Amino acid sequence: MSGKYIVSAIVGSFAIAYVCDYVVSDKKIFGGTTPRTVSNKEWWEETDKKFQAWPRTGGPPVVMNPITRQNFIVKSPDS
Repeated sequence: MSGKYIVSAIVGSFAIAYVCDYVVSDKKIFGGTTPRTVSNKEWWEETDKKFQAWPRTGGPPVVMNPITRQNFIVKSPDS
């Protein structure tokens, strides 16, 4: 019996969080506008090309944002 209350409370909290995020971010109730650099996909693609083509002189080639590429180097504990 308590399981349905827990599940309904979790679903309700997600619904409230979504509505609050939509109203604050998309409807801009506190004012402001979305920056052009965020809303313009062409700007983002050109910026990403620039960062990936950035010449590096101090080591092997790396991506500028390794978190999104998930290319972590994990060393074994015995080395």
